[in-house]
Amino acid sequence: MDNIIKKELDQELTIVSNEQIADKVFKMRLKGDTSLLTAPGQFINIKLTGFYLRRPISVSDYDSEGLTIIYKVVGNGTDLLSTMKSGEKLMCLMGLGNGFDTAACGDHVLLVGGGVGTPPMYGLAKELLKQGKRVSVVLGFNSKTDVFYDNEFKALEREIPGSSVEVRVSTVDGSYGTKGFVTDCLTGLDDVTDYCACGPMPMLKALYRYYDQKITGQLSFEERMGCGFGACVGCSISTNSGFKKVCKDGPVFSSEDVIL
Repeated sequence: MDNIIKKELDQELTIVSNEQIADKVFKMRLKGDTSLLTAPGQFINIKLTGFYLRRPISVSDYDSEGLTIIYKVVGNGTDLLSTMKSGEKLMCLMGLGNGFDTAACGDHVLLVGGGVGTPPMYGLAKELLKQGKRVSVVLGFNSKTDVFYDNEFKALEREIPGSSVEVRVSTVDGSYGTKGFVTDCLTGLDDVTDYCACGPMPMLKALYRYYDQKITGQLSFEERMGCGFGACVGCSISTNSGFKKVCKDGPVFSSEDVIL
Protein backbone atom coordinates (compact mmCIF):
# COMPACT_ATOMS: atom_id res chain seq x y z
CA MET A 1 0.00 0.00 0.00
CA ASP A 2 2.82 2.42 0.83
CA ASN A 3 4.15 2.30 -2.74
CA ILE A 4 1.09 4.21 -4.03
CA ILE A 5 1.09 6.86 -1.30
CA LYS A 6 1.79 10.40 -2.35
CA LYS A 7 5.01 11.03 -0.47
CA GLU A 8 4.27 14.71 0.10
CA LEU A 9 1.30 13.69 2.26
CA ASP A 10 3.45 11.50 4.52
CA GLN A 11 4.86 13.51 7.41
CA GLU A 12 7.02 12.49 10.37
CA LEU A 13 5.51 13.70 13.63
CA THR A 14 7.02 13.52 17.12
CA ILE A 15 5.01 12.41 20.13
CA VAL A 16 4.94 15.12 22.81
CA SER A 17 2.57 13.38 25.21
CA ASN A 18 0.30 10.33 25.33
CA GLU A 19 -2.08 10.09 28.29
CA GLN A 20 -5.19 8.15 29.23
CA ILE A 21 -8.25 10.38 29.73
CA ALA A 22 -11.10 7.85 30.03
CA ASP A 23 -11.71 4.10 29.93
CA LYS A 24 -9.44 2.86 27.10
CA VAL A 25 -9.35 6.40 25.66
CA PHE A 26 -6.04 8.22 25.14
CA LYS A 27 -5.06 11.75 24.16
CA MET A 28 -1.87 12.18 22.14
CA ARG A 29 -0.16 15.45 21.26
CA LEU A 30 2.07 15.35 18.17
CA LYS A 31 4.57 17.96 17.06
CA GLY A 32 5.30 18.66 13.41
CA ASP A 33 4.17 20.19 10.15
CA THR A 34 0.38 20.65 10.05
CA SER A 35 0.20 22.81 6.91
CA LEU A 36 -1.79 20.12 5.07
CA LEU A 37 -4.65 20.39 7.58
CA THR A 38 -7.20 22.88 6.30
CA ALA A 39 -10.50 22.16 8.10
CA PRO A 40 -11.82 20.70 11.36
CA GLY A 41 -12.97 17.11 10.88
CA GLN A 42 -10.05 15.93 8.75
CA PHE A 43 -8.03 12.88 9.82
CA ILE A 44 -4.54 11.43 9.72
CA ASN A 45 -3.53 7.87 8.87
CA ILE A 46 -0.82 6.51 11.17
CA LYS A 47 1.78 3.93 10.18
CA LEU A 48 2.57 1.46 12.97
CA THR A 49 5.48 -0.97 12.94
CA GLY A 50 4.31 -4.53 12.28
CA PHE A 51 0.95 -3.60 10.76
CA TYR A 52 0.19 -3.54 7.03
CA LEU A 53 -2.77 -1.13 7.22
CA ARG A 54 -2.45 2.28 8.78
CA ARG A 55 -4.79 3.50 11.54
CA PRO A 56 -7.09 6.42 10.61
CA ILE A 57 -7.58 8.80 13.56
CA SER A 58 -9.56 12.05 13.46
CA VAL A 59 -7.79 15.26 14.42
CA SER A 60 -9.23 16.83 17.56
CA ASP A 61 -7.33 20.10 17.33
CA TYR A 62 -4.32 21.57 15.55
CA ASP A 63 -2.18 24.69 15.35
CA SER A 64 1.04 25.75 13.65
CA GLU A 65 3.13 23.66 16.07
CA GLY A 66 1.32 20.33 15.93
CA LEU A 67 -1.93 18.48 16.47
CA THR A 68 -3.93 16.53 19.04
CA ILE A 69 -5.64 13.19 18.45
CA ILE A 70 -7.89 11.24 20.80
CA TYR A 71 -8.29 7.52 20.19
CA LYS A 72 -9.77 4.45 21.85
CA VAL A 73 -7.94 1.15 22.26
CA VAL A 74 -10.06 -1.30 20.26
CA GLY A 75 -7.43 -3.66 18.81
CA ASN A 76 -3.75 -4.49 18.56
CA GLY A 77 -2.87 -1.37 16.57
CA THR A 78 -4.36 1.17 18.96
CA ASP A 79 -3.07 -0.90 21.88
CA LEU A 80 0.46 -0.44 20.52
CA LEU A 81 -0.21 3.26 20.00
CA SER A 82 -1.22 3.61 23.66
CA THR A 83 2.20 2.35 24.81
CA MET A 84 4.23 4.84 22.81
CA LYS A 85 6.23 7.48 24.66
CA SER A 86 7.24 11.11 24.32
CA GLY A 87 10.00 11.53 21.74
CA GLU A 88 8.99 8.59 19.55
CA LYS A 89 8.25 9.25 15.87
CA LEU A 90 5.19 8.41 13.79
CA MET A 91 4.77 8.57 10.02
CA CYS A 92 1.34 10.04 9.30
CA LEU A 93 -0.56 10.69 6.11
CA MET A 94 -1.80 14.24 6.61
CA GLY A 95 -4.73 16.38 5.54
CA LEU A 96 -7.02 13.49 4.65
CA GLY A 97 -10.75 13.92 4.14
CA ASN A 98 -12.82 17.02 3.47
CA GLY A 99 -13.67 18.14 7.01
CA PHE A 100 -16.62 20.30 8.05
CA ASP A 101 -17.65 23.33 6.00
CA THR A 102 -17.94 26.10 8.61
CA ALA A 103 -19.04 28.60 5.96
CA ALA A 104 -22.19 26.53 5.46
CA CYS A 105 -23.09 26.68 9.17
CA GLY A 106 -25.74 29.03 10.51
CA ASP A 107 -25.76 31.30 13.55
CA HIS A 108 -26.55 28.62 16.16
CA VAL A 109 -24.90 25.29 15.42
CA LEU A 110 -25.60 22.04 17.25
CA LEU A 111 -22.54 19.80 17.55
CA VAL A 112 -23.15 16.15 18.40
CA GLY A 113 -20.37 13.70 19.27
CA GLY A 114 -20.84 10.05 20.12
CA GLY A 115 -17.98 8.31 21.94
CA VAL A 116 -14.79 8.63 19.89
CA GLY A 117 -16.80 10.77 17.48
CA THR A 118 -16.38 13.53 20.07
CA PRO A 119 -12.78 14.66 19.26
CA PRO A 120 -13.36 16.37 15.88
CA MET A 121 -16.26 18.30 17.42
CA TYR A 122 -13.79 20.10 19.68
CA GLY A 123 -11.75 21.65 16.88
CA LEU A 124 -14.96 22.46 15.04
CA ALA A 125 -16.39 24.18 18.12
CA LYS A 126 -13.28 26.34 18.45
CA GLU A 127 -13.47 27.43 14.83
CA LEU A 128 -17.20 28.23 14.93
CA LEU A 129 -16.85 30.20 18.16
CA LYS A 130 -14.00 32.23 16.67
CA GLN A 131 -16.35 33.07 13.81
CA GLY A 132 -18.84 34.47 16.32
CA LYS A 133 -21.36 31.66 16.06
CA ARG A 134 -23.33 30.26 18.99
CA VAL A 135 -22.58 26.61 19.72
CA SER A 136 -24.52 23.94 21.60
CA VAL A 137 -22.73 20.65 22.23
CA VAL A 138 -24.32 17.28 22.96
CA LEU A 139 -22.03 14.35 23.78
CA GLY A 140 -23.13 10.73 24.11
CA PHE A 141 -21.37 7.91 25.96
CA ASN A 142 -22.22 4.50 27.39
CA SER A 143 -21.22 5.21 30.98
CA LYS A 144 -19.51 7.76 33.25
CA THR A 145 -16.17 5.97 32.84
CA ASP A 146 -16.33 6.68 29.09
CA VAL A 147 -16.96 10.43 29.39
CA PHE A 148 -14.25 12.82 28.28
CA TYR A 149 -13.80 16.41 27.08
CA ASP A 150 -17.06 17.81 28.45
CA ASN A 151 -15.06 20.21 30.63
CA GLU A 152 -12.78 21.14 27.72
CA PHE A 153 -15.81 22.19 25.68
CA LYS A 154 -17.13 24.27 28.58
CA ALA A 155 -13.72 25.94 28.95
CA LEU A 156 -13.90 27.29 25.39
CA GLU A 157 -16.35 29.94 26.56
CA ARG A 158 -13.62 31.34 28.82
CA GLU A 159 -10.84 30.94 26.27
CA ILE A 160 -12.64 32.71 23.42
CA PRO A 161 -13.93 36.14 24.52
CA GLY A 162 -17.58 36.81 23.74
CA SER A 163 -18.32 33.21 22.83
CA SER A 164 -21.35 31.18 23.88
CA VAL A 165 -21.29 27.41 24.26
CA GLU A 166 -23.67 25.06 26.06
CA VAL A 167 -22.69 21.46 26.82
CA ARG A 168 -25.01 18.53 27.51
CA VAL A 169 -23.98 14.91 28.12
CA SER A 170 -25.96 11.69 27.89
CA THR A 171 -25.00 8.22 29.09
CA VAL A 172 -26.87 5.04 28.23
CA ASP A 173 -26.82 3.80 31.83
CA GLY A 174 -27.60 7.19 33.38
CA SER A 175 -24.41 7.27 35.47
CA TYR A 176 -23.57 10.79 34.21
CA GLY A 177 -25.70 13.53 32.71
CA THR A 178 -28.99 12.62 31.05
CA LYS A 179 -29.94 8.94 30.93
CA GLY A 180 -30.40 7.75 27.38
CA PHE A 181 -29.05 8.84 24.02
CA VAL A 182 -28.00 12.12 22.41
CA THR A 183 -31.53 12.64 21.07
CA ASP A 184 -32.75 12.70 24.69
CA CYS A 185 -30.67 15.88 25.22
CA LEU A 186 -32.18 17.94 22.41
CA THR A 187 -35.21 19.31 24.27
CA GLY A 188 -35.19 23.11 24.32
CA LEU A 189 -32.72 23.45 21.46
CA ASP A 190 -35.44 24.53 19.06
CA ASP A 191 -33.58 27.53 17.69
CA VAL A 192 -30.55 25.70 16.29
CA THR A 193 -30.03 26.54 12.63
CA ASP A 194 -28.21 23.35 11.65
CA TYR A 195 -26.13 20.52 13.09
CA CYS A 196 -22.80 18.76 12.69
CA ALA A 197 -22.27 15.25 14.02
CA CYS A 198 -19.72 12.47 14.28
CA GLY A 199 -20.26 9.08 15.85
CA PRO A 200 -21.45 5.52 15.30
CA MET A 201 -23.97 4.83 12.56
CA PRO A 202 -26.95 4.21 14.92
CA MET A 203 -26.41 7.68 16.44
CA LEU A 204 -26.16 9.36 13.03
CA LYS A 205 -29.34 7.61 11.87
CA ALA A 206 -31.22 8.62 15.04
CA LEU A 207 -30.17 12.25 14.66
CA TYR A 208 -30.98 12.25 10.95
CA ARG A 209 -34.47 10.89 11.63
CA TYR A 210 -35.02 13.20 14.60
CA TYR A 211 -34.66 16.29 12.43
CA ASP A 212 -36.10 14.69 9.28
CA GLN A 213 -34.56 17.47 7.17
CA LYS A 214 -36.47 20.17 9.10
CA ILE A 215 -32.98 21.47 9.56
CA THR A 216 -30.03 20.09 7.64
CA GLY A 217 -26.69 18.95 8.91
CA GLN A 218 -23.21 17.66 8.17
CA LEU A 219 -22.53 14.05 9.15
CA SER A 220 -19.06 12.59 9.65
CA PHE A 221 -18.92 8.82 9.17
CA GLU A 222 -16.73 6.33 11.04
CA GLU A 223 -16.34 3.64 8.37
CA ARG A 224 -13.43 1.19 8.42
CA MET A 225 -10.82 2.32 5.92
CA GLY A 226 -8.34 0.20 4.02
CA CYS A 227 -6.09 2.90 2.59
CA GLY A 228 -7.43 6.23 3.83
CA PHE A 229 -6.98 8.15 0.58
CA GLY A 230 -9.31 6.63 -2.03
CA ALA A 231 -7.21 3.83 -3.54
CA CYS A 232 -9.64 1.09 -2.46
CA VAL A 233 -13.42 0.89 -2.03
CA GLY A 234 -13.52 -0.52 1.48
CA CYS A 235 -15.29 2.48 2.98
CA SER A 236 -17.93 3.18 0.32
CA ILE A 237 -21.40 4.34 1.35
CA SER A 238 -24.59 4.91 -0.64
CA THR A 239 -25.66 8.49 -1.37
CA ASN A 240 -28.25 10.17 -3.56
CA SER A 241 -25.51 10.76 -6.11
CA GLY A 242 -24.18 7.19 -6.07
CA PHE A 243 -21.59 5.33 -4.04
CA LYS A 244 -18.92 7.51 -2.43
CA LYS A 245 -15.76 6.79 -0.48
CA VAL A 246 -15.80 7.99 3.11
CA CYS A 247 -12.03 8.54 3.19
CA LYS A 248 -11.81 10.66 0.03
CA ASP A 249 -15.28 12.09 -0.64
CA GLY A 250 -15.95 12.43 3.10
CA PRO A 251 -15.77 11.65 5.92
CA VAL A 252 -18.24 14.57 6.12
CA PHE A 253 -21.39 14.47 4.01
CA SER A 254 -24.47 16.67 3.83
CA SER A 255 -27.60 15.18 5.39
CA GLU A 256 -29.33 16.05 2.12
CA ASP A 257 -27.04 13.68 0.18
CA VAL A 258 -26.73 10.60 2.39
CA ILE A 259 -29.13 7.66 2.43
CA LEU A 260 -29.77 6.49 6.01
